[in-house]
Formats: sequence, structure tokens, C-alpha cells
Amino acid sequence: MSVTPCELPAGALLQRHCAEGAFTDSYRSTVPGRIVLADFVAAFYTTPLFKLERAVLALAGAPSTDDDARALGEGRGERFAVWRVEARAEGQLLLVERTGRTRLWLMVEPDAAGRETVLRFGSALLPRGDRAIGERRSGRLFTALLGLHDRYSRALLAAAARRLRTGSAP
Repeated sequence: MSVTPCELPAGALLQRHCAEGAFTDSYRSTVPGRIVLADFVAAFYTTPLFKLERAVLALAGAPSTDDDARALGEGRGERFAVWRVEARAEGQLLLVERTGRTRLWLMVEPDAAGRETVLRFGSALLPRGDRAIGERRSGRLFTALLGLHDRYSRALLAAAARRLRTGSAP
């Protein structure tokens, strides 16, 4: 299962945060068949790996269910755990977490023949204002954790792609 970092495609909803000086990343994986956004969102948020994150978030007072994930992907829900929908577009979903500093982005790009779909996942972290120097920047802790963030992002996308490839998504 190949997950590779990539540039944000033109028209990606996450692009708007690049102009704000946010740290952004983007990953892609290709799976056979035509995958719709609702199925990708459900697969992504219901993998065993993401369910660990959901358990931590539930302990912090932000529970979520598999049904919530499906409703989010289908456009019937606007919230999921600590996230709410910031924007939707054809084949895309952009979420913002409750502090407003972090974004998660999911996108599907099926080919015209329906033989395969590119799954995309990315995130953005908006920098904080540093009063001492009058600039906005990411903190040292964030910088120190970038390697872990990269591995976790890749693992999340790989897990969702595997679920879609094997047909085990809810």
C-alpha cells in the first residue's frame, strides 16, 4: 500500500490556509474502483487506528460513533468529535477542530473510467501569534513532533485505503 506525500491539487479546499502561513501537508494513495467521498470518510474515521484517537477524544468529552462518521461523509452531519465542517466541495471535505488552529482535509479523485480513485488526506496547522517578535509561527513542540505527525498521517491514509480496497468499510 503506497502512501506518498504530494502537492495540494488546484482547487483543494486546504489551499486557503497556505496563504495564511499555515503548515500544510498532503498525502495520496490510489485504490482500484470508483470511491465516493462518503465511503472514504467512513473508512477513514472507522479504522482501528483512528478509533484509538476517537477513544482518547471521547475521554476528553468529544465522543463520536461510526454512524457519525457516515453522516459526516454523506453530508447529513456537520460535526464529528472535536471537528466541524468548514467547507465542502465536490469530492472534498474540510474540517476545523474546535480551537480553530487545526484543519483536516479529505478528497477523492476517481478517474474518468472508474478504474481507480486517488484518495487524498491533508492537514493544516495555523501558526500562533508570537507577541515577543510580532510574528505568527508554529511552536517548538509542533516542530519536534513533525516526524510523528508524518508517520501517523501516512498510517491513517494507508488504513483507510486498505479498508476500501478490501471492501471492509462500514
